[in-house]
Amino acid sequence: MIPAKREELFRRFQAANPEPKTELQYRSPFQLLIAVILSAQATDKSVNLATRGLFAAAPDARRMLVLGLEGLESHIRTIGLYHAKARHILQTCQILLEQHRGQVPDSREALQALPGVGRKTANVVLNCAFGQPTIAVDTHIFRVSNRTGLAPGANVDQVEAKLLKAVPTAYRLHAHHWLILHGRYRCKARNPDCAGCEVQDLCGFKEKSGVSKKRKPD
Repeated sequence: MIPAKREELFRRFQAANPEPKTELQYRSPFQLLIAVILSAQATDKSVNLATRGLFAAAPDARRMLVLGLEGLESHIRTIGLYHAKARHILQTCQILLEQHRGQVPDSREALQALPGVGRKTANVVLNCAFGQPTIAVDTHIFRVSNRTGLAPGANVDQVEAKLLKAVPTAYRLHAHHWLILHGRYRCKARNPDCAGCEVQDLCGFKEKSGVSKKRKPD
């Protein structure tokens, strides 16, 4: 995708949704961190249902530890891989209290040193909690980046590196959310809504559905 098309793509995303937000529900960086750990291989909706009661009972690291493994698992057992996630969360809470005074660090290195926190989770926390212009490549962003030709790559690391170069600086802070939402609701894995897509004329996807062949991108 040429620079002019990339600029126009994000201009339209911004016009349609000037202040995009994560659909995970949280009230602090700590709660966001826990929600993102839980969201691996789970939907935001299922995580929100689980964390509603969890965060009411344990809104911070100290009270999360008080819950213990059994208490924590009772709140999150509807989420996939909850046994492993519960162990990681309690280990993370211990480290936060011992090394960071119970606060979530705002550096990638410190975040990725926490159990259950990989690069994608760290990117989400840095972006949503601390306003850093990171891009966490999930399945939606990976699909959109490859389909549109915005930042094609064979794996998430390649796509992230290309996006950081391809996304115009003015749009980088919110690019993560625009691309996720576009992939979740418009550029879906099955039956993408190409006919209703606000950027279909900029997109390089060759198998567009419901779009006249006369409207192929340049």
